[in-house]
Order: sequence, then C-alpha cells, then structure tokens
Amino acid sequence: MDSVVSDAAFGVSPLVEPDEPLQPWQTDPGRAPIATKIVVAGGFGVGKTTLVTSVSEITPLQTEALMTEASEETDDLTATPEKLTTTVAMDFGRITLDDDLVLYLFGTPGQQRFWFMWDDLVRGAIGAVVMADTRRLKDCFPALDYFESCGLPYVVAVNHFDGSERFEPEDVREALTIPRHIPVMIMDARRRISVIETLLSLVGHALDETPE
Repeated sequence: MDSVVSDAAFGVSPLVEPDEPLQPWQTDPGRAPIATKIVVAGGFGVGKTTLVTSVSEITPLQTEALMTEASEETDDLTATPEKLTTTVAMDFGRITLDDDLVLYLFGTPGQQRFWFMWDDLVRGAIGAVVMADTRRLKDCFPALDYFESCGLPYVVAVNHFDGSERFEPEDVREALTIPRHIPVMIMDARRRISVIETLLSLVGHALDETPE
C-alpha cells in the first residue's frame, strides 16, 4: 500500500536524536507504527521550510541554497525582501501523533524551474498541504491545479505573515474558488500547535476522501 511506508523506504534512520524521548512504537518490537507521507507545497517564500522545521521532532533535512543574481528575474522578493535562501530540492521532517501515527513531511521547492521534482515527491503521499500568502494568492494556483489534476486530497493553509491583512477562511475560499468540501484554514507556520492542527485536518480530510 503506497501510503504505508517505513523509515528505511526513505533512506533515513528510524532513530531520533539522542536527547529526544523514545516513542512507544520505538521501544516495543511487536508494535509497528502507521506511517504516512504528506507533501507541503505552495509558492516561493510562502513558509514551507518554516512549517517543516517548526513541527519536526527530528533535525529536519533541508536543501537550502543562497539566492544569487541568477534568480533576480525569476524570483519575486517583493513580499519577502529579507529572504536570502531558497529550497532547491526538498525539505524533510517527521512528527509522531497519537503515539504510533507517524507523519513524514516533504516540502516541495516553490520555484517553477524545480517543479519537475514534484511527481517524485508526491508518490505514495496520502495528501498535501497547499500553503498560501494572501499578499500573493496567485502563487498557489499551480499547486492547487497540480493536486486537483492528480486527485490527491489537500487542504489550504493560509500562512499569516506579520503586518499583512488578515482574511477569513471563507474569503480565501471564494478568492481561490476552493470547493466546499476542502478545508481552508488560517495558520502560523512558526507555531508548532498551529501546524499540528493543519496536519490533523489534512489527515482527517484524506481519510474522508479515501474510498471504503
């Protein structure tokens, strides 16, 4: 079953950092965790790396590279003028929920020139979090179109940035023409509890969308 994966399947060690408490499923040899893969997507600079970093119980894998003059004509920094790095492959993190439910998080690169990697990143995923910034909502349309076309369940999470106008979820739903059955929420990618609420919403939505 594609949605059931193991640490070994991703080439990472199942061990946590030395100073982290072990989870029940890590100390009981007869207890196998339910492991699922989730994709975090959205436009450039919307907060995908921040989301994975804030919630991961392991040191997240990041493929951040310094931005150079070569990206000046393709990457719009109007809304994020202090951004100095960008994801060029993926972000990876892990979080354990409900004792033995493990979520593996894969953050996609936001720039169009890296979209060719999306097909590989979403393979085996149960769903996706599409992040949006109300200052540039159009940047999330490619991700919405992608997940609609491939039929992968998704939720829309508006990452509220300091100093930006706050909108109600239904206003965002209308602006993006999101179907009624798809959850839309306002969240803060820097706050762990806010991210967990978003992930739980996605898991519940993915279960509802899965045929019996």
